[in-house]
Amino acid sequence: MTEVLRRGRASLAFSFLAQGVAFALLVTRIPAIQDRYGVSDALLPAFLAAVPILAGVGSVAAERLVRRIPAGRLLRWSQPVVLLALLGVGVGERMVELGIALALFGLAVGVLDASMNMLGVSLQRAYGRSIMLGFHAAYSLGGIVGASLAWAGAHWQLALWVSYLPVVLVLLPAVLVGSRWYAAGDGGDGGTVEDAAERGERGGVVFKALLPLCLVMTFAYIGDSTVSNWSAKYLQDVLGSSEQLATVPYNVYMVTTLLGRAIGDFGVRRFGAVAVVRAGAVVAAVGFGVVAVAPGAWVGMGGFTLLGVGLCVLVPQTFAAAGRLFPGASDAVIARLNVFNYVGFLIGSPLVGALGDAWSYRGAMVVPMALVLVTLVYARSFAPQPDRYGGGHERPRTADVGRGSNGL
Repeated sequence: MTEVLRRGRASLAFSFLAQGVAFALLVTRIPAIQDRYGVSDALLPAFLAAVPILAGVGSVAAERLVRRIPAGRLLRWSQPVVLLALLGVGVGERMVELGIALALFGLAVGVLDASMNMLGVSLQRAYGRSIMLGFHAAYSLGGIVGASLAWAGAHWQLALWVSYLPVVLVLLPAVLVGSRWYAAGDGGDGGTVEDAAERGERGGVVFKALLPLCLVMTFAYIGDSTVSNWSAKYLQDVLGSSEQLATVPYNVYMVTTLLGRAIGDFGVRRFGAVAVVRAGAVVAAVGFGVVAVAPGAWVGMGGFTLLGVGLCVLVPQTFAAAGRLFPGASDAVIARLNVFNYVGFLIGSPLVGALGDAWSYRGAMVVPMALVLVTLVYARSFAPQPDRYGGGHERPRTADVGRGSNGL
Protein backbone atom coordinates (compact mmCIF):
# COMPACT_ATOMS: atom_id res chain seq x y z
CA MET A 1 0.00 0.00 0.00
CA THR A 2 2.96 2.32 0.53
CA GLU A 3 3.76 1.97 -3.18
CA VAL A 4 0.17 3.02 -3.99
CA LEU A 5 0.63 6.13 -1.89
CA ARG A 6 3.95 7.00 -3.52
CA ARG A 7 2.52 6.64 -7.01
CA GLY A 8 -0.55 8.61 -6.02
CA ARG A 9 1.60 11.38 -4.60
CA ALA A 10 3.82 11.58 -7.69
CA SER A 11 0.92 11.55 -10.16
CA LEU A 12 -0.94 14.22 -8.18
CA ALA A 13 2.16 16.40 -8.04
CA PHE A 14 2.41 16.16 -11.83
CA SER A 15 -1.24 17.18 -12.09
CA PHE A 16 -0.50 20.29 -10.02
CA LEU A 17 2.48 21.07 -12.26
CA ALA A 18 0.43 20.67 -15.45
CA GLN A 19 -2.26 22.99 -14.10
CA GLY A 20 0.40 25.59 -13.23
CA VAL A 21 1.68 25.46 -16.81
CA ALA A 22 -1.79 25.78 -18.35
CA PHE A 23 -2.94 28.64 -16.15
CA ALA A 24 0.28 30.62 -16.65
CA LEU A 25 0.05 30.17 -20.43
CA LEU A 26 -3.43 31.68 -20.36
CA VAL A 27 -2.94 34.66 -18.08
CA THR A 28 0.48 35.72 -19.36
CA ARG A 29 -0.69 35.84 -23.00
CA ILE A 30 -3.72 38.06 -22.34
CA PRO A 31 -2.41 40.90 -24.58
CA ALA A 32 -2.00 38.44 -27.47
CA ILE A 33 -5.47 37.02 -26.84
CA GLN A 34 -6.90 40.52 -26.83
CA ASP A 35 -5.22 41.33 -30.15
CA ARG A 36 -6.25 38.05 -31.80
CA TYR A 37 -9.94 38.45 -31.03
CA GLY A 38 -10.16 42.26 -31.11
CA VAL A 39 -11.34 42.48 -27.48
CA SER A 40 -11.58 46.14 -26.49
CA ASP A 41 -10.07 47.51 -23.29
CA ALA A 42 -13.58 48.16 -22.01
CA LEU A 43 -14.69 44.56 -22.62
CA LEU A 44 -11.50 42.85 -21.44
CA PRO A 45 -12.27 43.09 -17.67
CA ALA A 46 -15.57 41.26 -18.26
CA PHE A 47 -13.77 38.39 -19.98
CA LEU A 48 -11.13 38.25 -17.26
CA ALA A 49 -13.70 38.30 -14.45
CA ALA A 50 -15.78 35.57 -16.09
CA VAL A 51 -13.05 32.95 -15.62
CA PRO A 52 -12.83 33.09 -11.78
CA ILE A 53 -16.60 33.51 -11.48
CA LEU A 54 -17.22 30.36 -13.52
CA ALA A 55 -14.40 28.63 -11.64
CA GLY A 56 -16.33 29.33 -8.45
CA VAL A 57 -19.40 27.73 -10.05
CA GLY A 58 -17.27 24.74 -11.00
CA SER A 59 -16.00 24.40 -7.43
CA VAL A 60 -19.57 24.46 -6.09
CA ALA A 61 -20.48 21.79 -8.64
CA ALA A 62 -17.53 19.70 -7.46
CA GLU A 63 -18.90 19.77 -3.91
CA ARG A 64 -22.09 18.12 -5.18
CA LEU A 65 -20.48 15.79 -7.69
CA VAL A 66 -17.99 14.34 -5.20
CA ARG A 67 -20.87 12.84 -3.23
CA ARG A 68 -21.32 10.35 -6.08
CA ILE A 69 -18.09 10.52 -8.09
CA PRO A 70 -14.63 9.98 -6.51
CA ALA A 71 -12.38 13.04 -6.51
CA GLY A 72 -9.77 11.21 -8.56
CA ARG A 73 -12.29 10.63 -11.34
CA LEU A 74 -13.31 14.30 -11.31
CA LEU A 75 -9.66 15.26 -11.66
CA ARG A 76 -9.04 12.67 -14.39
CA TRP A 77 -11.65 14.22 -16.69
CA SER A 78 -11.54 17.90 -15.72
CA GLN A 79 -7.83 18.34 -16.45
CA PRO A 80 -8.08 17.34 -20.14
CA VAL A 81 -11.00 19.78 -20.51
CA VAL A 82 -8.81 22.57 -19.13
CA LEU A 83 -6.02 21.76 -21.59
CA LEU A 84 -8.38 21.47 -24.56
CA ALA A 85 -10.09 24.74 -23.59
CA LEU A 86 -6.67 26.40 -23.50
CA LEU A 87 -6.03 25.14 -27.02
CA GLY A 88 -9.48 26.40 -28.00
CA VAL A 89 -8.46 29.90 -26.92
CA GLY A 90 -5.46 29.61 -29.22
CA VAL A 91 -7.21 28.30 -32.33
CA GLY A 92 -10.48 30.25 -32.24
CA GLU A 93 -11.14 33.19 -34.52
CA ARG A 94 -14.40 34.78 -33.39
CA MET A 95 -15.22 36.39 -30.06
CA VAL A 96 -18.00 33.90 -29.41
CA GLU A 97 -15.46 31.09 -29.73
CA LEU A 98 -13.25 32.85 -27.20
CA GLY A 99 -16.21 33.16 -24.83
CA ILE A 100 -17.03 29.45 -25.11
CA ALA A 101 -13.39 28.41 -24.60
CA LEU A 102 -12.96 30.66 -21.55
CA ALA A 103 -16.26 29.45 -20.08
CA LEU A 104 -15.17 25.82 -20.40
CA PHE A 105 -11.75 26.71 -18.99
CA GLY A 106 -13.27 28.46 -15.96
CA LEU A 107 -15.79 25.73 -15.13
CA ALA A 108 -13.23 22.97 -15.52
CA VAL A 109 -10.61 24.85 -13.49
CA GLY A 110 -13.04 25.08 -10.56
CA VAL A 111 -13.59 21.31 -10.58
CA LEU A 112 -9.89 20.70 -11.16
CA ASP A 113 -8.63 22.92 -8.34
CA ALA A 114 -11.12 21.46 -5.88
CA SER A 115 -10.46 17.81 -6.77
CA MET A 116 -6.66 18.24 -6.75
CA ASN A 117 -6.76 19.64 -3.24
CA MET A 118 -9.25 16.99 -2.11
CA LEU A 119 -6.78 14.28 -3.11
CA GLY A 120 -3.86 16.21 -1.62
CA VAL A 121 -5.55 16.50 1.77
CA SER A 122 -6.56 12.83 1.65
CA LEU A 123 -2.99 11.73 0.90
CA GLN A 124 -1.61 13.98 3.64
CA ARG A 125 -3.99 12.35 6.11
CA ALA A 126 -2.73 8.92 5.05
CA TYR A 127 0.93 9.95 5.25
CA GLY A 128 0.34 11.44 8.69
CA ARG A 129 2.69 14.35 7.96
CA SER A 130 2.67 17.57 6.00
CA ILE A 131 2.98 17.11 2.23
CA MET A 132 0.48 19.70 0.91
CA LEU A 133 3.08 22.41 0.39
CA GLY A 134 4.98 20.07 -1.93
CA PHE A 135 1.97 19.77 -4.23
CA HIS A 136 1.61 23.53 -4.40
CA ALA A 137 5.36 23.82 -5.03
CA ALA A 138 4.78 21.70 -8.14
CA TYR A 139 2.06 24.16 -9.18
CA SER A 140 4.48 27.07 -8.71
CA LEU A 141 7.11 25.26 -10.78
CA GLY A 142 4.53 24.74 -13.50
CA GLY A 143 3.69 28.44 -13.38
CA ILE A 144 7.34 29.33 -13.92
CA VAL A 145 7.56 26.90 -16.84
CA GLY A 146 4.34 28.23 -18.36
CA ALA A 147 5.38 31.86 -17.96
CA SER A 148 8.76 31.07 -19.56
CA LEU A 149 7.05 29.39 -22.52
CA ALA A 150 4.72 32.36 -22.84
CA TRP A 151 7.71 34.71 -22.84
CA ALA A 152 9.31 32.66 -25.62
CA GLY A 153 6.09 32.78 -27.63
CA ALA A 154 5.82 36.53 -27.23
CA HIS A 155 9.53 37.06 -27.94
CA TRP A 156 9.38 35.08 -31.18
CA GLN A 157 5.94 36.50 -32.01
CA LEU A 158 4.42 33.05 -32.33
CA ALA A 159 0.72 32.62 -32.98
CA LEU A 160 -1.22 31.54 -29.91
CA TRP A 161 -2.00 28.11 -31.31
CA VAL A 162 1.69 27.57 -32.07
CA SER A 163 2.49 28.31 -28.42
CA TYR A 164 -0.33 26.20 -27.01
CA LEU A 165 -0.48 23.15 -29.28
CA PRO A 166 2.91 21.57 -28.37
CA VAL A 167 2.17 22.02 -24.66
CA VAL A 168 -1.24 20.36 -24.96
CA LEU A 169 0.17 17.53 -27.07
CA VAL A 170 2.73 16.80 -24.34
CA LEU A 171 0.61 17.34 -21.23
CA LEU A 172 -2.70 15.80 -22.32
CA PRO A 173 -1.50 12.20 -22.76
CA ALA A 174 0.82 12.57 -19.76
CA VAL A 175 -1.98 13.56 -17.36
CA LEU A 176 -4.25 10.84 -18.72
CA VAL A 177 -1.57 8.21 -18.12
CA GLY A 178 -0.73 9.67 -14.71
CA SER A 179 -4.40 9.59 -13.70
CA ARG A 180 -4.17 5.80 -13.54
CA TRP A 181 -2.33 6.17 -10.22
CA TYR A 182 -4.45 8.83 -8.53
CA ALA A 183 -5.17 7.60 -5.01
CA ALA A 184 -7.22 8.89 -2.13
CA GLY A 185 -5.31 7.94 0.99
CA ASP A 186 -8.46 7.11 2.93
CA GLY A 187 -10.58 5.89 0.06
CA GLY A 188 -12.44 9.20 -0.16
CA ASP A 189 -15.02 10.38 2.34
CA GLY A 190 -17.98 11.33 0.16
CA GLY A 191 -19.48 13.22 3.11
CA THR A 192 -21.03 16.66 3.23
CA VAL A 193 -20.78 19.52 5.66
CA GLU A 194 -24.34 18.74 6.64
CA ASP A 195 -23.27 15.16 7.43
CA ALA A 196 -20.73 16.57 9.88
CA ALA A 197 -23.46 18.57 11.55
CA GLU A 198 -25.65 15.49 11.87
CA ARG A 199 -22.80 13.61 13.54
CA GLY A 200 -22.93 16.01 16.47
CA GLU A 201 -21.51 19.29 15.19
CA ARG A 202 -24.35 21.81 14.98
CA GLY A 203 -24.53 23.86 11.79
CA GLY A 204 -23.48 27.01 13.64
CA VAL A 205 -20.37 25.26 14.93
CA VAL A 206 -19.52 24.07 11.42
CA PHE A 207 -19.85 27.58 10.00
CA LYS A 208 -17.83 29.06 12.86
CA ALA A 209 -15.00 26.57 12.30
CA LEU A 210 -14.87 27.09 8.52
CA LEU A 211 -15.30 30.88 8.37
CA PRO A 212 -11.76 31.75 9.58
CA LEU A 213 -10.27 29.53 6.88
CA CYS A 214 -12.49 31.14 4.23
CA LEU A 215 -11.26 34.57 5.31
CA VAL A 216 -7.60 33.49 5.32
CA MET A 217 -8.01 32.01 1.83
CA THR A 218 -9.59 35.25 0.57
CA PHE A 219 -6.92 37.47 2.11
CA ALA A 220 -4.10 35.28 0.78
CA TYR A 221 -5.41 35.54 -2.76
CA ILE A 222 -5.97 39.28 -2.43
CA GLY A 223 -2.25 39.50 -1.64
CA ASP A 224 -1.32 37.16 -4.48
CA SER A 225 -3.42 39.02 -7.06
CA THR A 226 -1.93 42.31 -5.89
CA VAL A 227 1.53 41.02 -6.78
CA SER A 228 0.54 39.41 -10.07
CA ASN A 229 -1.49 42.37 -11.33
CA TRP A 230 0.29 45.41 -9.88
CA SER A 231 3.95 44.64 -9.22
CA ALA A 232 5.16 45.69 -12.67
CA LYS A 233 3.07 48.87 -12.77
CA TYR A 234 4.07 49.77 -9.21
CA LEU A 235 7.77 49.37 -9.86
CA GLN A 236 7.66 51.39 -13.07
CA ASP A 237 5.16 54.13 -12.22
CA VAL A 238 5.76 54.59 -8.49
CA LEU A 239 9.38 53.56 -7.99
CA GLY A 240 10.67 54.79 -11.34
CA SER A 241 12.19 51.58 -12.69
CA SER A 242 12.74 50.78 -16.36
CA GLU A 243 10.15 48.74 -18.24
CA GLN A 244 12.53 45.78 -18.38
CA LEU A 245 13.29 45.90 -14.66
CA ALA A 246 9.58 46.13 -13.89
CA THR A 247 9.09 42.57 -15.17
CA VAL A 248 11.47 41.17 -12.56
CA PRO A 249 9.42 41.36 -9.29
CA TYR A 250 6.76 38.86 -10.35
CA ASN A 251 9.41 36.41 -11.57
CA VAL A 252 11.22 36.77 -8.25
CA TYR A 253 7.92 36.32 -6.42
CA MET A 254 7.22 33.09 -8.31
CA VAL A 255 10.69 31.73 -7.60
CA THR A 256 10.53 32.51 -3.88
CA THR A 257 7.03 31.02 -3.74
CA LEU A 258 8.42 27.83 -5.25
CA LEU A 259 11.36 27.71 -2.85
CA GLY A 260 9.19 28.47 0.17
CA ARG A 261 6.74 25.73 -0.69
CA ALA A 262 9.51 23.26 -1.50
CA ILE A 263 10.87 23.50 2.05
CA GLY A 264 7.67 24.52 3.83
CA ASP A 265 6.55 20.99 4.69
CA PHE A 266 9.73 20.52 6.71
CA GLY A 267 8.87 23.65 8.69
CA VAL A 268 5.37 22.36 9.41
CA ARG A 269 6.76 19.02 10.58
CA ARG A 270 9.29 20.73 12.82
CA PHE A 271 7.34 23.67 14.23
CA GLY A 272 3.68 22.91 13.51
CA ALA A 273 1.19 24.51 11.15
CA VAL A 274 0.21 27.34 13.51
CA ALA A 275 3.77 28.63 13.82
CA VAL A 276 4.39 28.39 10.06
CA VAL A 277 1.17 30.23 9.22
CA ARG A 278 1.90 32.96 11.75
CA ALA A 279 5.43 33.39 10.42
CA GLY A 280 4.16 33.49 6.84
CA ALA A 281 1.59 36.17 7.66
CA VAL A 282 4.18 38.33 9.43
CA VAL A 283 6.74 37.99 6.63
CA ALA A 284 4.09 38.82 4.01
CA ALA A 285 2.97 41.87 5.98
CA VAL A 286 6.58 43.06 6.27
CA GLY A 287 6.92 42.55 2.52
CA PHE A 288 3.91 44.77 1.79
CA GLY A 289 5.27 47.33 4.24
CA VAL A 290 8.66 47.40 2.49
CA VAL A 291 6.92 47.82 -0.88
CA ALA A 292 4.80 50.67 0.46
CA VAL A 293 7.76 52.71 1.80
CA ALA A 294 10.44 51.66 -0.70
CA PRO A 295 12.54 54.62 -1.87
CA GLY A 296 13.55 52.87 -5.08
CA ALA A 297 13.10 49.88 -7.35
CA TRP A 298 15.64 47.55 -5.73
CA VAL A 299 14.17 47.95 -2.26
CA GLY A 300 10.73 47.40 -3.78
CA MET A 301 11.92 44.14 -5.31
CA GLY A 302 13.16 43.10 -1.87
CA GLY A 303 9.62 43.62 -0.59
CA PHE A 304 8.11 41.48 -3.36
CA THR A 305 10.69 38.79 -2.54
CA LEU A 306 9.47 38.73 1.06
CA LEU A 307 5.90 38.48 -0.18
CA GLY A 308 6.71 35.26 -2.02
CA VAL A 309 8.28 33.77 1.10
CA GLY A 310 5.34 34.76 3.31
CA LEU A 311 2.27 34.17 1.17
CA CYS A 312 3.40 30.81 -0.21
CA VAL A 313 2.46 28.83 2.91
CA LEU A 314 -1.02 30.20 3.56
CA VAL A 315 -3.17 28.56 0.89
CA PRO A 316 -1.81 24.98 1.16
CA GLN A 317 -2.09 25.09 4.94
CA THR A 318 -5.64 26.42 4.74
CA PHE A 319 -6.72 23.41 2.69
CA ALA A 320 -4.86 21.09 5.08
CA ALA A 321 -6.53 22.69 8.10
CA ALA A 322 -9.97 22.20 6.55
CA GLY A 323 -9.19 18.51 6.06
CA ARG A 324 -8.24 18.15 9.72
CA LEU A 325 -11.31 20.00 11.00
CA PHE A 326 -13.76 17.90 8.98
CA PRO A 327 -12.11 14.54 8.26
CA GLY A 328 -15.44 12.89 7.46
CA ALA A 329 -16.51 15.60 5.04
CA SER A 330 -13.19 17.00 3.84
CA ASP A 331 -13.98 16.74 0.12
CA ALA A 332 -17.11 18.85 0.40
CA VAL A 333 -15.46 21.36 2.75
CA ILE A 334 -12.44 21.78 0.46
CA ALA A 335 -14.69 22.40 -2.55
CA ARG A 336 -16.55 25.04 -0.57
CA LEU A 337 -13.34 26.60 0.70
CA ASN A 338 -11.88 26.65 -2.81
CA VAL A 339 -14.55 29.15 -3.89
CA PHE A 340 -12.85 31.79 -1.74
CA ASN A 341 -9.71 31.37 -3.85
CA TYR A 342 -11.64 33.04 -6.68
CA VAL A 343 -13.32 35.55 -4.37
CA GLY A 344 -9.90 36.84 -3.32
CA PHE A 345 -8.69 36.92 -6.92
CA LEU A 346 -11.75 38.95 -7.99
CA ILE A 347 -11.46 41.42 -5.13
CA GLY A 348 -7.70 41.96 -5.02
CA SER A 349 -6.87 43.62 -8.32
CA PRO A 350 -9.86 46.02 -8.50
CA LEU A 351 -9.44 46.93 -4.83
CA VAL A 352 -5.80 47.99 -5.22
CA GLY A 353 -6.55 49.76 -8.50
CA ALA A 354 -9.43 51.74 -7.03
CA LEU A 355 -7.44 52.74 -3.94
CA GLY A 356 -4.44 53.65 -6.08
CA ASP A 357 -6.49 55.94 -8.31
CA ALA A 358 -8.45 57.52 -5.45
CA TRP A 359 -5.58 57.78 -2.97
CA SER A 360 -2.10 56.48 -3.82
CA TYR A 361 -0.58 53.19 -4.82
CA ARG A 362 1.74 53.31 -1.82
CA GLY A 363 -1.26 53.66 0.45
CA ALA A 364 -3.07 50.91 -1.44
CA MET A 365 -0.35 48.43 -0.44
CA VAL A 366 -1.26 48.95 3.21
CA VAL A 367 -4.67 47.33 2.69
CA PRO A 368 -3.46 43.82 1.70
CA MET A 369 -0.83 44.19 4.43
CA ALA A 370 -3.56 44.72 7.03
CA LEU A 371 -5.70 41.91 5.63
CA VAL A 372 -2.90 39.35 5.71
CA LEU A 373 -2.18 40.31 9.33
CA VAL A 374 -5.75 39.29 10.19
CA THR A 375 -4.50 35.73 9.65
CA LEU A 376 -2.74 36.01 13.01
CA VAL A 377 -6.13 36.30 14.70
CA TYR A 378 -7.26 33.02 13.15
CA ALA A 379 -3.99 31.11 13.41
CA ARG A 380 -5.37 28.72 16.03
CA SER A 381 -7.72 27.32 13.36
CA PHE A 382 -4.62 25.69 11.84
CA ALA A 383 -3.84 23.70 15.00
CA PRO A 384 -3.81 19.90 14.71
CA GLN A 385 -6.83 18.01 16.00
CA PRO A 386 -5.33 15.28 18.22
CA ASP A 387 -8.52 13.23 18.29
CA ARG A 388 -8.83 13.37 14.49
CA TYR A 389 -5.37 13.65 13.03
CA GLY A 390 -2.79 11.86 15.10
CA GLY A 391 -0.99 13.39 18.05
CA GLY A 392 1.27 16.40 18.29
CA HIS A 393 2.17 18.02 15.00
CA GLU A 394 2.31 14.80 12.98
CA ARG A 395 1.56 11.13 13.22
CA PRO A 396 4.77 9.12 13.70
CA ARG A 397 4.18 6.73 10.80
CA THR A 398 2.11 6.19 7.68
CA ALA A 399 -1.35 4.80 8.25
CA ASP A 400 -2.78 1.69 6.67
CA VAL A 401 -5.26 3.16 4.23
CA GLY A 402 -7.20 0.19 2.98
CA ARG A 403 -8.54 0.76 -0.53
CA GLY A 404 -6.03 2.98 -2.34
CA SER A 405 -7.49 3.23 -5.81
CA ASN A 406 -10.39 5.45 -4.77
CA GLY A 407 -12.61 3.40 -7.03
CA LEU A 408 -10.78 4.52 -10.17
